[in-house]
Amino acid sequence: MSYIAYHRTSSDTQSVESQRQVLAQGRAFDCEFSDEGVSGGVPAALRPGFAKLLAYVREGDTVSVYAVDRLGRDALDVQATVRGLLERGVSVEVYGLGLIGKGVGELILAVLAQIADMERNRINERTSAGRVAARASLEATGKTHRGKDSLGRPQAADPREVLAWRSAHAASIKKTAEHFNISVTSVKRYMAAGSQS
Repeated sequence: MSYIAYHRTSSDTQSVESQRQVLAQGRAFDCEFSDEGVSGGVPAALRPGFAKLLAYVREGDTVSVYAVDRLGRDALDVQATVRGLLERGVSVEVYGLGLIGKGVGELILAVLAQIADMERNRINERTSAGRVAARASLEATGKTHRGKDSLGRPQAADPREVLAWRSAHAASIKKTAEHFNISVTSVKRYMAAGSQS
């Protein structure tokens, strides 16, 4: 019987460490699986880390997660994932809820999964409304409704300046990133955009 933890973050810039610390609370995991930078919109079984977990678990094991939404894409996926684990004799533990059993436990989980689903939809609606307002304001005033010069995240550095410096110094991507104090990914993105223009 193994005590197994599963962690997921939506972005590569986030860490599963906080989830790990909350779940551990003095207990050692026999095994941990994680998906970092994997959207919650991906069904649980299609996430690489969770797929490995499904292949690993055996009857008598316990799978522990930080939150209900770590178990699936939406309420239906969460319910199917939990039901599948329970039918295999695997216990499911959700931080703050404890062990989820058949019957009442599944019902409570279904309600919580539905609430998480509704919240995700509300976030998407607010994000969409914000984009519409930002575009309208940008077209009308040259600034977004929040006073920014453009939509999206501001660039870490001026791409033209980065590419010109890299070319002038025949620098590697890593050296260029260090010089401008930006990520290697940003330099690669600027290079890709520069080659298309």
